[in-house]
Amino acid sequence: MSLAEKVLQNDIRAAARLMRLLDDEVEEGREELKKLYQYTGKSYIIGITGPPGAGKSTLVDQLIAAFRKEGKKIGVIAVDPSSPFTGGAILGDRIRMQRHSSDPEVFIRSLASRGHLGGLTASTEEICLVMDAMGKDIIILETVGVGQDEVEVVDLAHTSILVTVPGLGDDVQAIKAGVMEIGNIFVVNKADREGADRAFREIVAMLDMISWDGRFRPPVIKVQAHIGLGIDELVEKIYNHKKFLEDHGLFHKFFSKRAKSMFEKVLMSELGKRLKKRILADIRWADWERYLETRMIDPYTLAFNVLDEMITINYKGGTNEFSRL
Repeated sequence: MSLAEKVLQNDIRAAARLMRLLDDEVEEGREELKKLYQYTGKSYIIGITGPPGAGKSTLVDQLIAAFRKEGKKIGVIAVDPSSPFTGGAILGDRIRMQRHSSDPEVFIRSLASRGHLGGLTASTEEICLVMDAMGKDIIILETVGVGQDEVEVVDLAHTSILVTVPGLGDDVQAIKAGVMEIGNIFVVNKADREGADRAFREIVAMLDMISWDGRFRPPVIKVQAHIGLGIDELVEKIYNHKKFLEDHGLFHKFFSKRAKSMFEKVLMSELGKRLKKRILADIRWADWERYLETRMIDPYTLAFNVLDEMITINYKGGTNEFSRL
């Protein structure tokens, strides 16, 4: 029985092995993922993002408990900073969620960021597909602590939750620009701290400055994740956003956009690898280096000339075919 077939039977060991292969970019993993793709598209994906120290892991822990009370099967992908020594995930997120480790319907996978920008990892989307094929009703993506432009989670999650806390200095600075625009729900965590009301009001004021014109207006709520206060309200807001997507026919557009985005990523990645392999193997490489050193040609012209030569379109039998790279 193949790994893919075992994953479809909710085999935890097989799923973990496949995720490891995908994270390590082993070709066997991609081959197995191809078999699973037709069985995906059923999970509801929730993204949790925000600055370091906002309490994202604690919030995820509480959400897992709330959804499990409803009988939902949960998958969690927690992106941790990379260890400077081994390159692996530091696993802080999994430690905070360890009370769910014995629950067979909760699968938690920690991933190392490995320097990947955007708050997620290069393999996050593929691992998300594996959890989807396993039959998880809800998949929670927790990003590594992000700044103002690391907003990759919005391309994967149906509902994106931006978590902030009072006391980060300039509260408006902490939530402005790209990060502000991705939130479908805004959470002010650690609401018992001084400044929580101010942070709440500032987010509401910033949202008031935007013309929503029929779009979903993000709610702002205060929670104390460490004691579970406000979690029920957060779950209600998540379902409200889900209903909005359903009522406005936005699910199909989401899957279409996500499929197109994944196709482009795979295409560009594979194209780059094949081009690089062929160019580095070209016997004229030494000549190109000499041309550049002696300034017989500039890097831009040389690069464009090489690409024009490498990427060609052949017409065979009346059909368009890209020549093999």
